[in-house]
Amino acid sequence: MPQILFGTNLTGQVKMKKQKQTKTKKCLYISLTIFLGLLLSFILHALAEVFYLNYAFANNLSIQGTYFLGVGWCALPIWVQYTFPIIGIVGGYFLGKYWWNLVYINRKHF
Repeated sequence: MPQILFGTNLTGQVKMKKQKQTKTKKCLYISLTIFLGLLLSFILHALAEVFYLNYAFANNLSIQGTYFLGVGWCALPIWVQYTFPIIGIVGGYFLGKYWWNLVYINRKHF
């Protein structure tokens, strides 16, 4: 009788450990896709600023710069500066949830 209890207890512990690993893996997966979305948003921000500056110089527009996140000078309007990172973070979260479902739940690999 003690062997059966030990066996079921051991099996239960293995299942608990696997569930913790899955939760940790999912949390890390989504966190990294959020970071990826943030990085992509900074790249898009730089491209948008380059196009905006080229447009402004071609049309002789005056450029008013502000400091982006208190660090670097940026020519884009302030609402655009903060919209890019927010979209990157939210988009990264939803992209991570979508990819997690696609790869680990539905088991579809390309």
